[in-house]
Amino acid sequence: MADEPRVQRFMRFTGRLRMIFGPAQSSPLDHEMTAQNKELLARQQAATEQWTTVARADGTTYLVPKDPDDQSLR
Repeated sequence: MADEPRVQRFMRFTGRLRMIFGPAQSSPLDHEMTAQNKELLARQQAATEQWTTVARADGTTYLVPKDPDDQSLR
């Protein structure tokens, strides 16, 4: 086993730890959203609502501002 690379030894060791202690992180998906998370979600949704997707004839898509007077990225 001395010929085995360090990375493989480390992966085998952490695999054994995961068998004993379980995954590194697990959280329930049905918990209530905190006020901070709700605020962040609202900001992200507002940011995505300012764009619309346009499809070209060849199937490619790109984003354009919904407001035609918006010159922020031009």
